[in-house]
Amino acid sequence: MKRATLDEATSNSRVESAIEATWFRNLITGLIIINAAILGILTYSEYLSPDTVFALEMMDRAITFAFAFEIGLKLIVYRQQFFKQGWNWFDFIVVGISLIPGSAAFSVLRALRVLRVLRLLHVVPMMRRITEALFKALPGMGAIVAVLALLTYVYAVMATNMYGSSNDPEVTQLFGDLPSSAFSLFQVMTMDGWRFEVVQKVVDDGHPYAPFFFLTFIFIASFAVLNLFIALIVEALAAEQKAATEELIDDLEEDVEHAEEERDEILKLIKAMREEIAELKNVVGNASKANP
Repeated sequence: MKRATLDEATSNSRVESAIEATWFRNLITGLIIINAAILGILTYSEYLSPDTVFALEMMDRAITFAFAFEIGLKLIVYRQQFFKQGWNWFDFIVVGISLIPGSAAFSVLRALRVLRVLRLLHVVPMMRRITEALFKALPGMGAIVAVLALLTYVYAVMATNMYGSSNDPEVTQLFGDLPSSAFSLFQVMTMDGWRFEVVQKVVDDGHPYAPFFFLTFIFIASFAVLNLFIALIVEALAAEQKAATEELIDDLEEDVEHAEEERDEILKLIKAMREEIAELKNVVGNASKANP
């Protein structure tokens, strides 16, 4: 038997053909969705009857073994090539965590079994495309985070020097030291209660021009730098969509070329058949003339 490859367009065995089939992927997708619903329902276990909780846990365990069986099949078929894809590593680790016994020592790891729901990110093609685009945008995001961190540090130093020596304990809690100032500015950047929980307290402490300081930070950090994240993600998604479109166009061009080749072969065959028919007519005509 030929060694299997990660190319889903070809298969060298019945097992490989089965696990790469559309029905198999749809089955795994359905199990993931059902498992997500079960894990959500189990968070209300105190309101459910013991029999219902037991049944849901048995279903969860059965789905876990189904996922383990899927991973086992892929390991048998693909062998070492299974680990050449990052998504396969993700599946292997997530399912492995789910198989850890639910003792007290592993309670945190057992809580991570909900990570199995994240397998939808690569099982569903559209989700996979979006996720891969986000991963490709990570280097650019790192640069934006660095700019944002530098900007927050500069403003945090300024805020600590201007408002940190206050006699008001609330203001001191907000800007008494550099980490507190950075955290308060992060709240201002997210614009979550920034006016009354941060700015108004500073103004009431005797700093009437404080809103101008915080507004400049909001305009630079929130309206300018944070919007770069959105622009970067949109650009990455556009590039991923363009690549997918170009790949589809290449496939269509190959199909057209194959169709043209087949058409030329058919035309040649028709021409040869016409020539044979013409020769047969000549033979029949000569035979009829020879034997009137």
